[in-house]
Amino acid sequence: MDFLIAIIVFAFSLIYSISKQISTIFPLLIGMFAFSFVVYYRGHKFKKIFEMLLKGMKKSLSLMPIFALIGMITALWRASGTIPFFVYYGTKIMNPDYFILFSFLLTCFVSFALGTSFGTVGTMGIVLIVLAKSGNVDIYVTAGAIISGAFFGDRSSPLSSSANLVANVTETNLYDNVRKMFITGALPFFTTLIVYLFLSKDNPINVTNNGLIDKFNLYFNLHISVILPACIIFLLAALKKNVKVSMFFSLLTAIFVSRFIQNMTFREIFNYMIFGYVNSDQELSGIISGGGLVTMFSVSFVVLIASSYSGLFEGTGMLNDIQGALIKMSKKIGVYLTTVFTSIVTCAFCCNQTLPILLTHDLMRDIYKENGLTKSHLAIDIENTVILIAELFPWSIAIAVPLATIDVGAKAIPYAAYLYLVPLLAPLVHKFRPSVFSTF
Repeated sequence: MDFLIAIIVFAFSLIYSISKQISTIFPLLIGMFAFSFVVYYRGHKFKKIFEMLLKGMKKSLSLMPIFALIGMITALWRASGTIPFFVYYGTKIMNPDYFILFSFLLTCFVSFALGTSFGTVGTMGIVLIVLAKSGNVDIYVTAGAIISGAFFGDRSSPLSSSANLVANVTETNLYDNVRKMFITGALPFFTTLIVYLFLSKDNPINVTNNGLIDKFNLYFNLHISVILPACIIFLLAALKKNVKVSMFFSLLTAIFVSRFIQNMTFREIFNYMIFGYVNSDQELSGIISGGGLVTMFSVSFVVLIASSYSGLFEGTGMLNDIQGALIKMSKKIGVYLTTVFTSIVTCAFCCNQTLPILLTHDLMRDIYKENGLTKSHLAIDIENTVILIAELFPWSIAIAVPLATIDVGAKAIPYAAYLYLVPLLAPLVHKFRPSVFSTF
């Protein structure tokens, strides 16, 4: 009963924070204190509770340098012209008869480069939605394609904070996970292409806002060299270098390009790294500004606080009853479908990605082990479920922020085909896993 009361307190604090647009840090803190009180009520000393919280947080400490690098890189990729280059030439090569399809492909590319759904929607997404509105294209269909592409990279990019979190929690190799995500995501990806090819037939773009697009060429030197920061990170990722090493060298390259290609001062560059890039043009600033070390503070706090829950649950066995029910379920419907069910419940309840990742891992970890499945199996299944299912709930921060950024309502979610095709088609991969994915 005490555990149920803590859940209710946490749930109401989440609902209130979302309705009032308050940072999720506060309901997560309330939840942490509520569950800590349950542990205290069950006879544990404050010192022991504190040790449990710290043990949970320690699981995520190794992610903090990665989050810091992500924040600085996303700022300097803007400042150096890397992202403006992709946006400018990406829209230039777009075929107006296949606008929806190109919208998906372009956001896939940018999101894989940036590793952030919010950053992708805030750059390429805004440009595409402006083009859609000016060209009489259905904005909900366009938004669905944008959201699908944005979470393609959020799921599978080495720069993604969620991909790094999953690898860290499951104790698996990030690049190995990325490779397997491409394998398991191939069928859903090509199916999504067919869906958007079909939807493009009814949504050709008639007018383009060339003035907005041309501003990128006006405010940035879009020489081919500006893509070097992206090339560096892709090359080092292909060589399977440590992700922190890859990000560090990409950051150094972006500093070099910003200084000698965009003619920025080192003071400006340092300021952008810490506080984020800001463009002097008001219209362009709304699209291209962002990033910076400070923007990752809230992400880091969310991950640390959410990780503390794991320490409490492990130290006290709070989740044992739920795990028992899931074990019975897995024997009836299979491990993967049980993971899907767990993902749906945790995502609907927690309203974000971070806590569902940690809860699904804690709840399903032993079930995978008992069924002879590896940590890698669990990591990929979390990527194929939690990471994308979180966006299917309109009240989730993970989807509410991107939709608000492009000023489109929840009607766009049904058109975000990639979000539900990956979880739906993954059972086909599971069926052939023994013969096809021997490296698993």
